[in-house]
Amino acid sequence: MTETRHLLVDRQASIVTVTLNRPEQRNALSLPLILELTEVLQDIAGSDAHGVILAANGPVFSAGHHFADMAGKSHDEVRALFRICTEMMDCVQALPQPVVARVQGLATAAGCQLVATCDLAVAGTSAGFALPGGKGALFCHTPLVAVARNLGRKRALELAMTGDPIDARTAADWGLVNRVVPDDQLEAATLDLITRATRGQAGSKGCGKQAYYQQIELPQSDAYARAGDVMAENAVGAAAQDSFRAFLDKRKP
Repeated sequence: MTETRHLLVDRQASIVTVTLNRPEQRNALSLPLILELTEVLQDIAGSDAHGVILAANGPVFSAGHHFADMAGKSHDEVRALFRICTEMMDCVQALPQPVVARVQGLATAAGCQLVATCDLAVAGTSAGFALPGGKGALFCHTPLVAVARNLGRKRALELAMTGDPIDARTAADWGLVNRVVPDDQLEAATLDLITRATRGQAGSKGCGKQAYYQQIELPQSDAYARAGDVMAENAVGAAAQDSFRAFLDKRKP
């Protein structure tokens, strides 16, 4: 596993918890942290882990991009930063394993984007979410890409245009997180969700995750065609065939 300076990585059984560990910087997504997180995720992708929890230390989940990475930089340098961040976000969804965000405190801008990018999310009651660029001079263009794929248009644009934060309950109502629990139950609730999300055959789950992200942006007819191709390929595989025979033979697969 990659040596880390900005993250804590802990594996318990088949679940890996990756924790943003720069609380003194409000867990800002600095370039070194982004690169390190990408490398850690790539390591996990090639491992036999079944699931990932993405967490953070301190009172803030993540304040988004580190402004020091953009101040005084050229267009090419800043564009490269956003490209590298996008690659990290894409890596979260490219993982074969389910990824659950465990959110305490505030997740703003690219930090909110990171939560929206995870497959699932559990928030403590202390959590809040914002795209604050609407209040300032840098609109949250790239964070809105992920957030808008979780929320309806009007709510996504309300977040982006006003810059005002929403609390955890509102985030759940709007579809940004799966559920909200008291802060002292956050760890247990997240572990429960990732445990249930990783049941079943790991290869099938990984294939299903990738097919979901491929079909969700397609027109319905194309989505059915893509999903049908993938499902047929899985259905004739050894694991599915064994489960079919086990059901018919009234035995465990």
